[in-house]
Amino acid sequence: MKYLINADSYDTAAGAASRPLSCLRQNRIYFLFRMLSNYYQLGRCARQGKLDSAQQAYYSEQNLRVLEACGASIHIRGLDHIKASEGPFVLVGNHVSAIETALLNAMLSPRLNFTYVIKSSLFKTPFIGPAMRSVKAIGVERENARDDFKVIIDEGKKRLAEGCSVLIFPEATRQREFLPQRFNSIGSKLARIAGVGLIPFALKTDFLAPGRLFREFGPLCPQNQIWFEFGPPFSREALCENDKEVHRATLEFIQSRVSAWKQLPQS
Repeated sequence: MKYLINADSYDTAAGAASRPLSCLRQNRIYFLFRMLSNYYQLGRCARQGKLDSAQQAYYSEQNLRVLEACGASIHIRGLDHIKASEGPFVLVGNHVSAIETALLNAMLSPRLNFTYVIKSSLFKTPFIGPAMRSVKAIGVERENARDDFKVIIDEGKKRLAEGCSVLIFPEATRQREFLPQRFNSIGSKLARIAGVGLIPFALKTDFLAPGRLFREFGPLCPQNQIWFEFGPPFSREALCENDKEVHRATLEFIQSRVSAWKQLPQS
C-alpha cells in the first residue's frame, strides 16, 4: 500500500488551500462535518474488525487532507528515528489539541504497531470508542494518580511484551502552553521497567482552538502552522542507567522545539 507520508519529513504543498471554496473550507462547520464523517467511517471500520495498520493510516491521512483543505500548513520531521526493527518503544510528547490523535496514525502506523494511553471515558465515545478498543488502547480514569500509574505500568508492559509500542501524553490533558512541571515521568518509568527504548516527540497544533460547547472542535486558526517532530530514541541501556536523566532530556527536546516554532512567522 502506498502511504501519504513515505519520506522522513512532510510539508503541506504551497497553496494547497488556495483553491475554489477555500473560504467555505475554512469555516468551522465545514471542518466539523468533514471530520465527523471521517470518524464515522473509522468507527464503522473498527466495528467490522477491519481496522488494521493500513486502515488506521488511511483514515488519519483523510484527516490530514481535511485540515489542509481548511487552510492548515502541516510540517513533520524526524520520522527517520522510528524504526520498527528497533522497537517496540514508549513514545511521549506534549498534548495541545485533538489534531494530534487525528494525525499521528498517518505518521506512525506505516512504521510502527502502537496504541494509546487514553482517558477511559473515550471508550464510550461514538466512532472513537470502537477504534480505541480495536487497537487495545490503555484506559485510565484520571481520578487517582496512583491507580493510573499501576494501570499504565501493568498494561503497558503487556502491550510492549507483545511488540506493540505505547504512546503517552504525560500532561494527561490538553495544554495550550507547554510547562515542564506538568509533564510527568511515567513514560521513562514505563520504558525502564519494560526494558524498551523511548522516543520523545514535540508538537504544535494550535491551528485548532478549544471550543466553548465542544472543546475538541473550536475555532480554526489558519495562521498557526502545525508542527510535529520526533527526536532520536533513548536506548534501554540509557533508561536503565538513569531514567531521570532521560526524562530531563525529553523535556529539553520538547521545550526547544516548541520555543523554536513560536519564533517562526505566522502563515
